[in-house]
Amino acid sequence: MTHPIEVHQLSKTYRLGFLMNRRVRALDKLDLTVREGEVFGLLGPNGAGKSTTIKILLNLVRQSSGTALVFGREPSSADARRLLGYLPENPAPYEYLTGREFVTLAATLGGVSSADRPARVSQVIEMVGMGQHASLQIRRYSKGMLQRICLAQAIVHRPKLLILDEPTSGLDPVGRRQIRDLILEERRNGTTILFCTHVIPDVEAVCDRIAVLVGGNRVREGTVNELVTSSVPLVEVTVESLSREKFDALGVPFNEVHAIGERLLVRTEDAHTQALLQKVLAAGGRVTRLLPARFSLEDLFIQAMNESHHRVGGRLL
Repeated sequence: MTHPIEVHQLSKTYRLGFLMNRRVRALDKLDLTVREGEVFGLLGPNGAGKSTTIKILLNLVRQSSGTALVFGREPSSADARRLLGYLPENPAPYEYLTGREFVTLAATLGGVSSADRPARVSQVIEMVGMGQHASLQIRRYSKGMLQRICLAQAIVHRPKLLILDEPTSGLDPVGRRQIRDLILEERRNGTTILFCTHVIPDVEAVCDRIAVLVGGNRVREGTVNELVTSSVPLVEVTVESLSREKFDALGVPFNEVHAIGERLLVRTEDAHTQALLQKVLAAGGRVTRLLPARFSLEDLFIQAMNESHHRVGGRLL
């Protein structure tokens, strides 16, 4: 079966400096498969390799080693590029065109027939909420308006694979919700979507599966539910009438503790909860709340960063 995206042992090394004698490894033997019809989230800090992966898939840069295929074809293939729609993180369209003219140009380049073009352009402009502003020149657009009109150009030719790099950047909460709804609508239409973002709630809302990249390596992959529930169960305990110094002297294992006014908010593994309660009560403290702690995707992201020793950029060679 041919997948929309298949990446195997993908590596990329950049040469830097005036003499091009410094090398940075941006990707290190990355394996990734995106299945047809799913929304696949790509998470990672700045410098993790997300943009390099996208650029290789778009044939904007060439890998140093390994393979990257789009619907079973090399990214340099014209047939592969016809199936793609792309929204970059910092789009830079022709600013003296109106929004409608820009989307019409994208439709023409994308192969939309002249008979279908006006209706399709109007449809996608309305879908992204830009109907009232389509006659303005793009140079008059705000950051959020620019993001919307560039999303319209990415989907106007009905791509089979849509690559979105920070699509909700610069949008207010209403705009973010509209873009999430549009992503889900595209998925219902059978479009495969590679979704790169730093906005973790957006990932939880729309993604079928995610991969976390750190330092050019994939350190986590799976569905949101799999990744969150596979972690050790945690419990949050609120303790009163006990100072931080006395709590530390109890010798109870804990993951984190925060002093909030006269209270301590303690997060510990479920297996240690009974011992913690007994020692807190024996030391004269009071437990006012005990709740299971939901391990979020944000917690997973931080955990993956910590396990990778906070490596947020490419590796110097």
